[in-house]
Amino acid sequence: MAVGRFQVMAVLQAARAYRLGLPLESAKSWGLNRAIFYAAAKKGLFKRKLTPGEVTPPLIKGWTEEKVKEAVEKTFKITNLGDEMGYSIEIDGKPFFVIGGKVQTPEDFHKQIEAKFGDKFEEAWKEALEIVGKYDEGILRSQRYFYELVYKPRRDELAKKWTEIVSK
Repeated sequence: MAVGRFQVMAVLQAARAYRLGLPLESAKSWGLNRAIFYAAAKKGLFKRKLTPGEVTPPLIKGWTEEKVKEAVEKTFKITNLGDEMGYSIEIDGKPFFVIGGKVQTPEDFHKQIEAKFGDKFEEAWKEALEIVGKYDEGILRSQRYFYELVYKPRRDELAKKWTEIVSK
């Protein structure tokens, strides 16, 4: 199974968010959110601003549909990671990010990203943490510098390397 730029972006963005202090579950939500954001930007798929009523409540283990809807209504806001922003809701005191009316959950990250790696995800995750750990916090807090200095120069190299690791 091939690992593509989408998965590379999601993993590096999640590692970035984790290094900048988001809890792991929130970092994974951010990583998937940003991968979707950049894919949509590339295709020109942006719409107007989102409202809480347009957010599809996620299925959360142990939460009733009513409790989730209430969380969306009460906690929907803009959350910043450095100079980059994303819509979010709060679940169990942690931000989870929203794009296109859908909340990205750790389960979504697992299905769309981790599953591509099979049992090799932890290896890729450690490498992503090492990569972002080499950069100054100022670079990690900058949308432009993160994209230009961290992601772009190694996106194809990592996609190829991680595909080879997964294929073995």
